[in-house]
Amino acid sequence: MLPEVDIFVGNYTLIDQDVYELWVQGYSVGETVSVLQQRGELETWGATLELLASDTADHYRTFGMLEKLLLTPTKLAEEWTFQLEPAIQKMVIEKYYEFDDIVIREIIGKKLSGRTRKDLDDVSEKTGVLLRSCRRQFDNVKRIYKQLDEMNGLVVANIQSIFLLPTVLAKKYAAIVFIVNNRFETSKRKLNYLTFEDFNVCASLMMTTWTTVGPLNPSTNLGSYGRDDTDFDRDFLIELRDFKLLLDREKEHRNHLRGKIPDRMCSEVENNFKVYSRGIINIGCSLNNSRDMRDFFVDTVEKVVDPCRQSRWKVTELEVFLQVYTDAGSALDIMAR
Repeated sequence: MLPEVDIFVGNYTLIDQDVYELWVQGYSVGETVSVLQQRGELETWGATLELLASDTADHYRTFGMLEKLLLTPTKLAEEWTFQLEPAIQKMVIEKYYEFDDIVIREIIGKKLSGRTRKDLDDVSEKTGVLLRSCRRQFDNVKRIYKQLDEMNGLVVANIQSIFLLPTVLAKKYAAIVFIVNNRFETSKRKLNYLTFEDFNVCASLMMTTWTTVGPLNPSTNLGSYGRDDTDFDRDFLIELRDFKLLLDREKEHRNHLRGKIPDRMCSEVENNFKVYSRGIINIGCSLNNSRDMRDFFVDTVEKVVDPCRQSRWKVTELEVFLQVYTDAGSALDIMAR
């Protein structure tokens, strides 16, 4: 008599999310089995170690075949071999393209070349992220960058339409594309304390205010002019050179700040206004030069951030100073248009 066997037949490919996440993180089959065993999977399901290993290996074979489609996520919806429920499809794409900030921080300051990929073992050792995961993250960044390199329009929208990523993740990739595209210097030692999130915030603000689709640019016709939010608005950058006029009215500019900043900062600003003001103005006036733009973060840390840190300013105090400094400069007649 044949033994009873339970059989389930369905159209959808089953994805074990726990195993999938470990695969994405770069674990091998053996390492994943060990992790699952430590989590008590054998006791939970009453399975043997051999069965767990066989099941995990089967999942890994499926993921390996699925990965070819994940390189072009739009094909996943059209694929009949791996039919996934919409929620599962969304999950596998998002998890595959997620990244570790500490890994991306090491990547953004380098060329997306084969040589950089070969050196990812150093990144893995430094960050503690498995090498296979570092390679996946590098390859994803390079793939998205190359895909968008020749495209016009809003980067986030392009990423979402091609790679089907959620908005938050698409915005992070957009910032990466922007930084890589404009070749910003991010690897200097004095910038080591800055995190990827620091660069992400700055890049996002630049994209929304300094580019050809920023609010200062009167035209919004992307198609006709081939404008996008990775290209700086050169007219805007050239106009920034007008701020040199403030150097001739430095004393008057400083006087406009009196009574508008916290008492603790008054003497410091009074004595070192020239240092702060010239640092800000010189950075702004040089941004139309591509080389100086690449050094934006280095110059900002050196000429603005470091002096403020030495004076032990709090973040809120710096925000107040910058706002008052801006308002005072705008109030001078030489800035009137």
